[in-house]
Amino acid sequence: MSSTSIERYIRAMPKIELHVHLEATMRPETLFELAQQNGVVLPVMDQAGLKDWFKYTDFDHFVSIFGLICQCLQTPDDFERVVYEHGQTMAQQSIRYSEITFTPASHVTEDLSWLALFDGITAGRQRAQADFGVEMQWIPDIARCFPETAEPVVEWVTAPEAQTGGVVALGLGGPEVGWPPELFEEAFTAARERGLHSNPHAGETVGPESVWGALRTLKAERIGHGVRAVEDPALVAYLVEHQVPLEISPTSNLCLGVYQSYAEHSLRQLVEAGVPVIFNTDDPQLFNATLNDEYLHVVQDCGLSLDQLENSVLAGIRASYLPEARKTELLDEFWADFVRLRTEMELDG
Repeated sequence: MSSTSIERYIRAMPKIELHVHLEATMRPETLFELAQQNGVVLPVMDQAGLKDWFKYTDFDHFVSIFGLICQCLQTPDDFERVVYEHGQTMAQQSIRYSEITFTPASHVTEDLSWLALFDGITAGRQRAQADFGVEMQWIPDIARCFPETAEPVVEWVTAPEAQTGGVVALGLGGPEVGWPPELFEEAFTAARERGLHSNPHAGETVGPESVWGALRTLKAERIGHGVRAVEDPALVAYLVEHQVPLEISPTSNLCLGVYQSYAEHSLRQLVEAGVPVIFNTDDPQLFNATLNDEYLHVVQDCGLSLDQLENSVLAGIRASYLPEARKTELLDEFWADFVRLRTEMELDG
């Protein structure tokens, strides 16, 4: 099977993405326009400069850049635009469904209320679905390094407009070092009691103890990243036994120094152990990554077969927070498309 035929198939196959940060989907031209419009001074103002700016010395350096980018989103129209443009990007990559993270406490101010922010997001979502046929739901998160925002975030994301507007889970992002999951037990308990799923980041820059904390204390149903679970065989066994999905973003892990190459990434070991693994971009514009690229890397550089890649996509549907009836519909649709595309392209596993 040639690399060209694999690439053609991957670009055409239907996809699902469960771990992508809205703020990091901003196209360069949108970022520059919103920065100028909203009076945010960026250190660069052209695409060539972005390539150098988006070289990270460590996770904290990455967080500082992410924070400055967040400042560029200041009005409901800004959010509507970014959501709509991401919907177009989804359609271009055959991503039919996505659960998208954003960090509300980075945006809510005296000049932008939660309701206004969410109105913008909702308008973008509705336009994207109408124009591109893509589905989106939301995972607002708490930024670990701002624990004082946990209580208001829970209030916002469990409000009636959120519950009916596609908010499905509470996330936990930001630096793991010094901010263990246990600090956020109360917030996640409150969110679960009000009907949200638990979807924290863990096991990226901190080892297995972070994943254990997310599972035991936050009752995590999925783990954002979780790649360092591989360091604890007992944890891997637990993830397999309980079929806890990991949202893995290979290029993100390389850009932030978790791994030095795709070849040494733990994803194949986790897949072959039986852990449900779903592939994602995390912060696509900040890592110069597309979901098509990630799928190509896991096959061509990490050694997964097309069968394993397809199983990962189907695992993503099962791991999503969609209603069971919609999951069944998507599973049937995706499988039928896999079979049709393989037949048309004369591919086997």
